[in-house]
Amino acid sequence: MIQHASYPLSARDTQRIANHAALADAARFLHPVHQALLHRRGWLTMLAPRASGGAELPLPEVVRLEEAVAAIDGSMGWVLTLCAGAGWFAGFLTPDLAREIIGTRRVCLGGSGAPTGFADEDGDGYRISGRWDYASGAPMATHFTLNAVLRVDGQPLLDEHGAPRIRAFLVPAAQVQLIPSWNSIGMRASASHSYRIDDAWVAKEHGFTISAATACADGPLYRYPFYSLAYVTLAANVAGMASHFMQLAQECIRHRRHAGKDLPLIEVPEVAALLHNKQQDFETARARFYTALDTSWAKVAAGEMLTTDDMQQVQSSSLELTAVSRAAVNELYPLCGLYAAREDSTINRVWRDFHTASQHPLLMSL
Repeated sequence: MIQHASYPLSARDTQRIANHAALADAARFLHPVHQALLHRRGWLTMLAPRASGGAELPLPEVVRLEEAVAAIDGSMGWVLTLCAGAGWFAGFLTPDLAREIIGTRRVCLGGSGAPTGFADEDGDGYRISGRWDYASGAPMATHFTLNAVLRVDGQPLLDEHGAPRIRAFLVPAAQVQLIPSWNSIGMRASASHSYRIDDAWVAKEHGFTISAATACADGPLYRYPFYSLAYVTLAANVAGMASHFMQLAQECIRHRRHAGKDLPLIEVPEVAALLHNKQQDFETARARFYTALDTSWAKVAAGEMLTTDDMQQVQSSSLELTAVSRAAVNELYPLCGLYAAREDSTINRVWRDFHTASQHPLLMSL
């Protein structure tokens, strides 16, 4: 069991995830056991409103679960996070449409946030065309979310600042064509492929706006700011992978000897100090991260709106945890030997997953 993730995953679920992680990596998609577990536990709808059939779990519980899963397998944690995050959008759909979608058998929402398509007004709906990248969990998605530039007669609609107006949409998978494009060195099983839509018509209620003022569900989840939610869920995944790496790195170091000093590497004072310091730095940053998350959630749950300072604290603690995780992985890897460079080793897979996931643009610390 991974030590740092505090969500109480059962030993059986932990073993199921771990046992099939290498097979999923090789197949470049989640193993059927992983997929079945996501559906059986209801994790893909844990952020969807209860009124629509979701679990509507408190955000701190969700984030701890995502960290715990990522600490066993990065790809599964990432798919869980991104697809459950897309399920959160059900709180901004009309109640009838949200119930219809969340009630879909083996429902899974995937998608992309980049506005790389167009939505042309057409009667009581829109015709959508475009291509979107990085839809994690795409092969199992029943619906896709996307952002598109609104147009009338082929001309973009502009907002009060003269910028193109962008609207979020949700479309059934039947209207989507997958484009196999995910060839990253890590997070292989996330299957974060591209997809395209060619002139597909959707009713206007399939479009939505993500803000507390436009939420159709009443719970505090839908008053929590979108970007704050994105920061904490992504950072928790990176932290989970980093904690897994540190655990595996310590085992590698324990089995190596220092060539020049003829000592077990773990007994070299500088190495022992480095391990201790990275562990302490990680635990300190992780504690600050969860303090910021829990404090912000308590305010929203009490009916308050987060201030700019509150949101900045959530963001900065997320970026700090990511930076500390990067430092730990990067400084411990050279001590792990050639075994860590073997593509078929667990530590190599975790290293690859970590360095792929932490490339997410929101996690840049500059």
